[in-house]
Amino acid sequence: MAGTGKSTIARTIAQELAERKRLAASFFFTRGKQDVSHSGMFFTTIAAQLATSLPVLRTFISDAIDNNAQILQQGPREQWNQLILNPLKNAPTQSIQLVVVVDALDECDSMQDIQLILLLLAEAKDLATVRIKIFLTSRPEIPIFDGFRQLSGGAYQDFILHNIPLDTVNADISTFFLQKLSPLKAKHGLGTPWPDELIIEQLVQRAAGLFIYAATTLRFIQDGIDGPEEQLSLVLSATKSSLSATEHLDGIYTTLLQHSFLGKRGYQECEQLVGRFREVVGSIVVMFNTMPARDLAQLLQIPFRMVSSTLNFLRSVLNVPENESQPVRLFHLSFRDFLLDSQRCSDCRFQIDEKERHTSLFRKCMKHIFQLEENICNLWGPGVLITEIPDDTIQKSIPLHVQYACRYWLDHWRLGNPLALEEDIKTIRQFLEQHFLHWLEGLSLIGEVSNGIHMIIALEKILSVRYNTH
Repeated sequence: MAGTGKSTIARTIAQELAERKRLAASFFFTRGKQDVSHSGMFFTTIAAQLATSLPVLRTFISDAIDNNAQILQQGPREQWNQLILNPLKNAPTQSIQLVVVVDALDECDSMQDIQLILLLLAEAKDLATVRIKIFLTSRPEIPIFDGFRQLSGGAYQDFILHNIPLDTVNADISTFFLQKLSPLKAKHGLGTPWPDELIIEQLVQRAAGLFIYAATTLRFIQDGIDGPEEQLSLVLSATKSSLSATEHLDGIYTTLLQHSFLGKRGYQECEQLVGRFREVVGSIVVMFNTMPARDLAQLLQIPFRMVSSTLNFLRSVLNVPENESQPVRLFHLSFRDFLLDSQRCSDCRFQIDEKERHTSLFRKCMKHIFQLEENICNLWGPGVLITEIPDDTIQKSIPLHVQYACRYWLDHWRLGNPLALEEDIKTIRQFLEQHFLHWLEGLSLIGEVSNGIHMIIALEKILSVRYNTH
């Protein structure tokens, strides 16, 4: 399945299958989110859920782990064969057909892993004792098509959302606008009819089949600082009706940003707000994991009120939870794509320089790591097991923003401009000389030592390139 609205459909189907006790397992890939942006935990997650949804598999999966203690660290093919395929082959015959839901496969960060996942999942069609179907969603990207081409014709059926007749999609979008905008009429005492048929038709034309346009437009009209009539007028004046679907979406994003951060403000205030936007929102769109606004403020070392006020301007495109312990998220990755693409983001004031943001985040991470000390949790003696340390002790000593810094500083440096800036090389030298053991201790406390080893190996390779070319 491909096209707009795929994730919403996948989640709805997963929920319905769960209610009918037909859901075997689910995995929702999300680009930029730590454990679900890659395939590292894909098959182990599926296996764990299968053991719950199909109890007859528990013994087989447990035996596979007992027989191979390293299976959780091995590659996708080994995990698929030992944790999933073989247990399914050996399980007693089941009459019910179960479904595995895999959402947004295109957001897995490795093209090779994407194609391997498709090939391995296709092997489920030959199972005799347990009937498993895979419901998979993705954008129509070349690696996905190539992966499907390698499968036999009977292994899959596709359903392409953007091939649905446009009249059908437009009718759904029209109904969406009518149902969602009508309550605003009573709430704000607007005249009748509002919105009229012509307005709905114009909105549908601008959506051009994209539900993300419709949803973003609705949030802009509902949550804007002006009344819904004023906000709606801004939407309709943002773009010409003859533009493409992506151009309409870019137009509403540009209008939203200009109206929220510029408006009728003076030059100096606009400069301050736009600068804060690039730092706060620019960081959100390139970070490798989400975090609550208060933790983000600590990571960036700026006052929470500045982060909070910036995010409040953007509730049309960002999910900013009322519960401050919940992470801030993008409603849709198209906003990230828009900000990072200078061809799409026509107002240069809002363009995000991806390398610059990564470099800035690397430096922020280093500042937090440099504050680590020996025995950061004030443990009562050497040889204490991690399981003996209360979670709240670790969280208090190594808060979320410091955990993020420990885990991702190298990724940000690598995606910035690692070989060009001598000051950053000096920072890394100082880190290795003064804080390397403190960092390793922090990683061990948060259960990330294995990732630390991979980071050290990657750092050695990057530095060897630098010094071998000088």
